Amino acid sequence: MIFPLLRYALDQGGRVLVATPRRDVVLELAPRVARAFPEEPMAVLYGGSPQRWEEARLILATTHQLLRFHHAFDLVVIDELDAFPYHNDPMLGFAAEAACKPEGRFIFLSATPPLRLQKETRAGRLPHAKVPARYHGSPLPVPDRIKAASVELCLRRHSLPPALLRPLRQSVQRGAQIFIFVTRIRQIAAFTELLRSYFPGIRIEGTSSTDPGRNEKVLAFREGRIRMLITTTILERGVTVPKSDVYIVDADSALFDEASLVQMAGRSGRSKDDPNGKVVFAAPTWTRSQRDAIRQIRMMNAAAYKNGFLKVKEVQ
Repeated sequence: MIFPLLRYALDQGGRVLVATPRRDVVLELAPRVARAFPEEPMAVLYGGSPQRWEEARLILATTHQLLRFHHAFDLVVIDELDAFPYHNDPMLGFAAEAACKPEGRFIFLSATPPLRLQKETRAGRLPHAKVPARYHGSPLPVPDRIKAASVELCLRRHSLPPALLRPLRQSVQRGAQIFIFVTRIRQIAAFTELLRSYFPGIRIEGTSSTDPGRNEKVLAFREGRIRMLITTTILERGVTVPKSDVYIVDADSALFDEASLVQMAGRSGRSKDDPNGKVVFAAPTWTRSQRDAIRQIRMMNAAAYKNGFLKVKEVQ
C-alpha cells in the first residue's frame, strides 16, 4: 500500500524512512521492500543489525533507531504506531519528529490506532485515509467463539477440550499453518508438549520474546517447516504467513484487549490464495473485548462491501 508513496519520494531524489516499533516487523518487511525496490540500496537498522553504519536513501528501522537521526528524511512512515514500545513513549515520538526534515512529510499506519488519533480523525483535525479491505478483495475472517477451559486447567488435566480439539484437527487436515496465542510465556513449553501429544505427525514449536531462536522459528513457520507455533502477543503483528489459521486461547484474559485481539486475528486470511482463514476465540467466558473486536472486524467488512472493495459480502 505504501510502495507507490515510497517510489514517488525516491524518484524526487528524497530520502525515505520506514520505521516500526518491533524488530520482528522490520525483519518481515525487509525482504518485501527489497523485492519492490531491487535497484535501491537499503539499510535495515535494529539492535545488533550489521548495517548500522551504511548510507542509504531507503532505510527500514525500529523506532529506537530514530534517535540517531536529525532532519535526515523527506518522508517518514511510522508503521504499527500503536505498538509497544513506540506507543506512550514521548521520547520516541520526539525522535520520529526530529528525524524528519522541517519540510518533510509524516505518514502514520495502524490497523488499531490509539483512541486519541481516532478522535482527531473524527473531528477532522487529522487528515486520514481508511482502508477497510485487503488487496485480494475478500472479507476479513470473523472470529468464531468457542467455550473452552483455560490453558492452566488444560495443563493440570493434561488434556485439551473437544471444543478446541475439533477445529484444530480441521486446520491441520486442511494444511494450514496454525498460530496459537497464549497469555503467559511460562505456559508455552508445557502447552507445546500437550499439543504434541495430540498431533505427533506435525512439527510444533513455541516461542516468545525471551527465546533466542525466535527469528529462526518464525522463518521455519513461514516456510512450512513448523506447522503449529505457540506464542504470545510478540507475534500479534507484522508476521505474514500464507494459509494460516489463528487460535487465541484464554481470549477472555485482561491481557488481551480489543486491539490485540484484532491484531492477532489479522494474522489469518492475508494471502490471496487463502483469504478465508479461520480465527477462533477460545475462552471460558465471553468478554467485552472479544465482542468489540468482532464488532470492529464486521464494521470494516461492512464498510469495504459498501464501497465496492469486496468481491463477495461477508457471510453472516
